[in-house]
Amino acid sequence: MAYTKLVFENPNTGHIKEAPVGFSWTMLFFSFFPPLFRSDWKWAVITFLLTTITWGLSNLVFMFIYNKLYIKDLVGSGFKAKSVKLGTIDEISKKLEINLPLLETA
Repeated sequence: MAYTKLVFENPNTGHIKEAPVGFSWTMLFFSFFPPLFRSDWKWAVITFLLTTITWGLSNLVFMFIYNKLYIKDLVGSGFKAKSVKLGTIDEISKKLEINLPLLETA
C-alpha cells in the first residue's frame, strides 16, 4: 500500500491529529525531531536518549516502528479514526494489526 495518513479526532476535546502510516522517513533523517514536533513527548525523550546512547543507530529501528507507536498512543489517549487519505480505515487497521476505534458522526 502506498504512503497514507490517518486523521484522528478526540471526541472529548475536538482536537484533530494526522498520523502517517508505515515507514517513517522523517525518523530516519531527523531522529527525535518528528515526535518533538508532534508533541509526542514520551517518544521524543525515549528516541533522544536512545539516539544519544547508540550514536544514531536506534534510528534504524525507529524508522520502521515509530508511526505505529504514535498511532497506538493516540488511540490510547482517546483519539478515534475520522478518515484516511488513501485506502480505507479497515485496510489500515488490518495492516497495523490495531483495532482502530471509529469516530461516530452525527
